[in-house]
Amino acid sequence: MSGLTPQGNEPAPEEAAPPRGDPPPPSSPSRGLRIAPRHLLAEGAQRVWIGFGGRADRLWMRLLRPGFRHCFAAIEDERGWTVVEPLSGRLLVARPDLVPGFDLPGFYRRAGLTVLGPFDPGPPVCSWLPDMIPLSCVSICRSLLGAGAPVALTPHGFYRKLEKMADDRKKVIDSAPLRA
Repeated sequence: MSGLTPQGNEPAPEEAAPPRGDPPPPSSPSRGLRIAPRHLLAEGAQRVWIGFGGRADRLWMRLLRPGFRHCFAAIEDERGWTVVEPLSGRLLVARPDLVPGFDLPGFYRRAGLTVLGPFDPGPPVCSWLPDMIPLSCVSICRSLLGAGAPVALTPHGFYRKLEKMADDRKKVIDSAPLRA
């Protein structure tokens, strides 16, 4: 009975056994090329903008500062834009179909949102212990920026620390040490 199809009247086709021996060479089309993401993107290939805004669609959100009840990220790379929108109970990641050179941060600013950036995402860092910060829109935006992102619990606190970080970055004229 094991050699019959579900209809029971035709024999099942023989399945080809996987080939034994050495795996195909890396350049073989039958083997997928897998590149780690940190090697795939060159430094400076992505830029991240963090947007702030939102209304109080949940009762507990009324405790947060108006205009800073939510944050999200817009990531620009050579192929276009990726928007990472942490919603209540769901993470939305979208690649909007926009014309090349579209100013997405400017669009958000014209819509009344506060946008900071661009920021260069930091390199991935492995640690022995996980972060003990609750999963929220702030923690997701922090993880997109990398290990150097400021620690904050609310969107407004995150905004203030990012703004201070951006101001400090503007004050650096030259990274070479001054000689007397």
